[in-house]
Amino acid sequence: MLLPRHVACVMDGNGRWAAQRSLPRTAGHEAAEAAVMDVIEAARSAGVTWLSLYAFSTENWRRPAAEVDILMRLVRRAIRKHAPALHARGVRCRFLGMADPRIPQPLVRDITDLMTLTGDNRRMTLTVAFDHGGRRDIVAAARSLIRSATPADQVTEDSFAQHLPYSDTPDVDLVIRTSGEQRISNFMLWQVAYAEWVFPQVLWPDFRATHFWECLDTYRRRQRRFGDVRQSTTLTGEGHR
Repeated sequence: MLLPRHVACVMDGNGRWAAQRSLPRTAGHEAAEAAVMDVIEAARSAGVTWLSLYAFSTENWRRPAAEVDILMRLVRRAIRKHAPALHARGVRCRFLGMADPRIPQPLVRDITDLMTLTGDNRRMTLTVAFDHGGRRDIVAAARSLIRSATPADQVTEDSFAQHLPYSDTPDVDLVIRTSGEQRISNFMLWQVAYAEWVFPQVLWPDFRATHFWECLDTYRRRQRRFGDVRQSTTLTGEGHR
């Protein structure tokens, strides 16, 4: 089976899931935890080596303070609950973003502890985009490049990418956005430049391993040409800009 090397998920639909059940929006965020763990295990079992999950964007700070507070507490609870299992399964955990001082310090400590605990694992790399914005990452990379005093005529796509956060992250091969919405939402803008996109209608709290495998199968049936007219031979997800 030809697999994407790097799969990214925009976990959309928590609020609508809750509304359909006449529940508060936060109930949808709480129900999302099961989907997250199911997808992590499905990706690991399938042989996907890089998985990125969009958990909280820079724009999500605009949500009501009470909802944001509950989200922070849910993330902390999930980390404490699942850290031992993630480590035992060889998953290296990273958090992309984490720049806003409004992130509670106890959560920052738990995230730091999780990254330290799993830092040497190599079975799969899980990147949680948290307080993440693709444009912010690109601006930060540009500032880093300027500070390095690199001459303008020596700036290339590859050299620019080396200044992005977690520069060893390969390009995204497949993006799954649940709930049927079809937007990029400022997610890993540099890394998704050549990604295939799949938009399942299922809301994120109901998304399970079977849905994930269906998305992998959809990816398998596509021909990736990267602007060429010939079928690409890079379907295994070795990365291509």
